[in-house]
Amino acid sequence: MADTSKTVLMMGNPNVGKSALFNRLTGGDAVVSNYPGTTVDYTKGVLIESGQEYEVIDAPGTYSLEARDAAEGVAVRLISENPDATVLIVLDATRVERGLYLALEVIERGCPVIIALNMIDAARDRQIAVDARMLQKILGAPVVPTSATGGEGIRNLAETIRKAQKADIANVRARADGRFDEPARSGGCAECGRCGGC
Repeated sequence: MADTSKTVLMMGNPNVGKSALFNRLTGGDAVVSNYPGTTVDYTKGVLIESGQEYEVIDAPGTYSLEARDAAEGVAVRLISENPDATVLIVLDATRVERGLYLALEVIERGCPVIIALNMIDAARDRQIAVDARMLQKILGAPVVPTSATGGEGIRNLAETIRKAQKADIANVRARADGRFDEPARSGGCAECGRCGGC
């Protein structure tokens, strides 16, 4: 096992299955803490993947990094207090657009990010098609479809944490507008999240 633990901070809107995903990644062996000076709880656990230990922090659900209540305030403080953390952004695959505002705010901060496109099974049941590859291409960071309830994609998500990417928000905006003309990254395609080059 590696000598040093790395931090993964899980962030997402309320009710996106973030806590269930946390339990899948950490095996449910978690410590619930009260954030100092507040009545807000957050959870910590450990993931060991390919010999690397990660401290996984499940931040309270938030819609934005502009906090409007105590829980959102704790989420914002956790990202500020862990500047070297990889941020695992959990999106609800049945309504991706609701979580993109938060995702873009985190990307704008310069954090290395990975996206869990959770509830992908519910999206399929509702006949909602989500193009994970295109979303990954636009955001410039790995996107992994998951189902925390069914276990789909959990192993791939754990393996992909090490491939988290910092993205340039200006390039993200350009790609969102359909402009994909920036130079290709050397050594990686940022297409599937599984090739090892991303």
